[in-house]
Amino acid sequence: MYARTFGASTQGVDGLIITVEVDSASGMPSFDIVGLPAASVRESKERVRTAIKNSGLRMRPEKVTVNLAPAEIKKESAGLDLPIAVGLLASQGRVDFESCADFVFIAELSLEGKLCHVNGILPMTITARDAGYKKIVVAKENINEALLVDGIEVFAPYDLIELVRFLNDEEKILPAKFQPVEDEENFSEFMDDFADVHGQFMAKRALEVAAAGGHNVLMVGVPGSGKTMLAKRVSSILPELTHEEALEVTKIYSVAGRLGQNGGLITQRPFQNPHHDTSPAAIIGGGAIPKPGQITLAHHGILFLDELPEFNKSVLESLREPLEEGKITISRVNGTLTFPSSVILICAMNPCPCGWSGDKDHACHCSTLEIKRYTRKLSGPLLDRIDIHIRVPRVKYEDLSSKRKAEPSSEVRKRVSAARKIQTERLGKFHIFCNAQMNHAMLQELCTLTPEAEKLLKDVFESKKLSARSFDRIKKVARTIADLDEGAEKISAKHIGEAIKLRNDLEFDMY
Repeated sequence: MYARTFGASTQGVDGLIITVEVDSASGMPSFDIVGLPAASVRESKERVRTAIKNSGLRMRPEKVTVNLAPAEIKKESAGLDLPIAVGLLASQGRVDFESCADFVFIAELSLEGKLCHVNGILPMTITARDAGYKKIVVAKENINEALLVDGIEVFAPYDLIELVRFLNDEEKILPAKFQPVEDEENFSEFMDDFADVHGQFMAKRALEVAAAGGHNVLMVGVPGSGKTMLAKRVSSILPELTHEEALEVTKIYSVAGRLGQNGGLITQRPFQNPHHDTSPAAIIGGGAIPKPGQITLAHHGILFLDELPEFNKSVLESLREPLEEGKITISRVNGTLTFPSSVILICAMNPCPCGWSGDKDHACHCSTLEIKRYTRKLSGPLLDRIDIHIRVPRVKYEDLSSKRKAEPSSEVRKRVSAARKIQTERLGKFHIFCNAQMNHAMLQELCTLTPEAEKLLKDVFESKKLSARSFDRIKKVARTIADLDEGAEKISAKHIGEAIKLRNDLEFDMY
């Protein structure tokens, strides 16, 4: 007898509806799954068979064939256990076939028949709703995540036998409601605050501009100057996530299995700080069936690379495309997937291997060759994609010992949010939200310079032999500085001058 149910899997950071066709017929007892199942799906036949038996439901010894459509896409989700089990029971007359048509079933099965948590419920629920399904069955641990999606009813039976009775109209299950979680983290207040940073006014101003316009930053300074401390506090001055951005971030963390027990909406901008020994696949994503990497996990937030020259050169070069395009495309034999990667990249490094090059009070013991070897991994095209380059000097004693409290993050955040609001209104028609995302045509249309600013930019472009990309990025940063300057309509020479200083504050042999 033939039966059909519906499950779901993930494809990149999106959901994919899987049609599960089950045929149970007389013949030599067997259980075959076709339709490009991954190892976790092929193993589901053992979980399904045992879960049905331990639930007290008898399964006739027949020839069982399960087809997962569309057949050309590889499926990797233990959440297909449940639709396979329900389809098998329906094909043998244990479940009312008609009652299954309105549901999408997504859960792993334990050997005793309990419905278990799976990753990626949010994108799968969104896809199910958009495909017209009105009801979804998930494990109890996935209730809060599934309830983030409006317009679809969520049911969460404890085990397989309870679900069978519900589908056969022998037992009533009410739609699930949000489950409160004890000791839920409060992200409304930041532990790290700019008020903790003494001195470093130039660096704090640069990071404020970066946060306001979504610009990438490179900080170079001696050990102990506060580069890491500054980078970790940028999250505290970024504007709050919009609801759409929060959904995007939550989808990514759902697919990556990083939501935790709460399963609620992520409201804090991500901050990813990978170790310099991290592989290219871990940074940009990868695997036989590609999964999100660190740059995607930092989407709408910050990717912080500390000790930049210690990273493998292939890792650094792999960042060029996602930094430019705001997305990363990964191709494998099983298909091509695109992951979002709209991030603020913050990099920190020492000026040389010993760390003291350029410091007046400490002697540098590195040779010119050693310094060149140290900075060689940082290619010109990569540095060109970093809008702001600043030097972070050693903190003075007067600043460290001062009792005066520095400006708190909350005040800086007000200015950043006001500048972002101006940019959203200006760039909304282009479907982008910050100055760093503007292309050359948008710069021509939206960045009007005063005559004095035009002359200054021309002189610097010709004297410094800047590239076209550097020219555009100086204008982007200047546009952000103008937005912070009470939303100045035109970019003045003052704005261009500060943007040039933030771009050319460093002098390396590689520049």
